[in-house]
Amino acid sequence: MKQSQQTTLRAAVSLSGAGVHSGDEVKIVLHPAEVNHGIAFLRTGLPGGVERLIDARHLAVTATELCTVIGDRESGAVATIEHLMAALTGLGVDNVLVEIDGPEVPILDGSSAPFIEAIDQVGLVSQAASRRYLKVLKPVRVTQGKAFAELLPNERAFRLDVEIDFPTPVIGRQRKAVDLSPSVFRKEISRARTFGFMRDVEKLWSAGFALGASLENTVAIGDEGVMNPEGLRYADEFVRHKILDAVGDLSLAGFPLLGTYRSYCGGHRLNFSVLEALFASRSNYAIVDSGARRETGYAEIGNGIAVPAFAPDVH
Repeated sequence: MKQSQQTTLRAAVSLSGAGVHSGDEVKIVLHPAEVNHGIAFLRTGLPGGVERLIDARHLAVTATELCTVIGDRESGAVATIEHLMAALTGLGVDNVLVEIDGPEVPILDGSSAPFIEAIDQVGLVSQAASRRYLKVLKPVRVTQGKAFAELLPNERAFRLDVEIDFPTPVIGRQRKAVDLSPSVFRKEISRARTFGFMRDVEKLWSAGFALGASLENTVAIGDEGVMNPEGLRYADEFVRHKILDAVGDLSLAGFPLLGTYRSYCGGHRLNFSVLEALFASRSNYAIVDSGARRETGYAEIGNGIAVPAFAPDVH
């Protein structure tokens, strides 16, 4: 399901809202970017009017507790990037400059759907450069107690096979596998919201987390069940959100992946750790150009996007 050309936004679009952890209001502007730019964050609003450019790459990650953070707090950081990164990656967007005037991407409704709606307002445009992929050549695996995450070779697609197992009947054991494409991401993953346990709220607040969490942006799990009046968006929304987070975190490879990602009881830390393991040896991967070889069955055309060239533990 490979996309042949790089894409960017047709025009700039902005969103604003509160950060789920900081509770602070923040505005972001998604700007079109030139070919081979990748995704980068321009952190504004720093003391003295300083601005800092942070590439959305695994080397820039400085924290993975409850969310993914790039940059450092002293000179400027951006937290909770995973839902925006998942939206960009899920729709096949290669080149974007994200201007942000605060320390945390707004949580909005707790999913990737509001970012997709914003992108759809302006549409996508293809660019005069072939898309490059990061192809997994060898299996890599990381473990943390009973939990694990691994990347395996897969020449045809980016497949995610995610399993979770929580000791509560509200969630229990859930597993889902998808081959990522814009249509699959839109329909099956993008609307899955972040979730957290009510019993953890006071502990998170005292640690300075989840200050902006509410039933408007988080699926809250109590002793008797889901506390949100509207219920769940998918019967297995919890594992789907874990897939969403993995799409966002693994996008920090810097290129769209060709490989299979498998995890059991994973999270931001394991997602980051498996990228570290992948990049630990140059023999584990290759950067391949989509224009180097055309294969049948790889068209990903449009899917409702305006693409003229080819039609709180807060998880």
